[in-house]
Amino acid sequence: EVQLVESGGGAVQAGGSLRLSCAASGLPYSTYCMAWYRQAPGKEREGVAAINSDGSAVYTDSLTGRFTISEDNAKNTLYLQMNSLKPEDTATYYCGLSAVACVEDGIWTSYEFSDWGQGTQVTVSS
Repeated sequence: EVQLVESGGGAVQAGGSLRLSCAASGLPYSTYCMAWYRQAPGKEREGVAAINSDGSAVYTDSLTGRFTISEDNAKNTLYLQMNSLKPEDTATYYCGLSAVACVEDGIWTSYEFSDWGQGTQVTVSS
């Protein structure tokens, strides 16, 4: 059974940084894609960044330069380093797992994620 557990959320002031983690267990395949999504109150869930198991990554255009996605395959852990946080980054952040690669030539090519974590709350105050 796949389990994804996010951590690292919290409350910070604008301009601050947070590092989110997503610990994965029970991965049934060696080639996959993992991603960070976020959902603000009253808004749809939106993709933040995605990374294939081979390390190729992609970001939502508006977040490029402030957020960095990475993974530690040995620890089966996904990370999201968030810098220069803004109040509009306030949301619940979720990690998702896909059995297929979702990044190709720098483009986010697949949005089919079969497993999700419970989410971690990020609150940025002005």
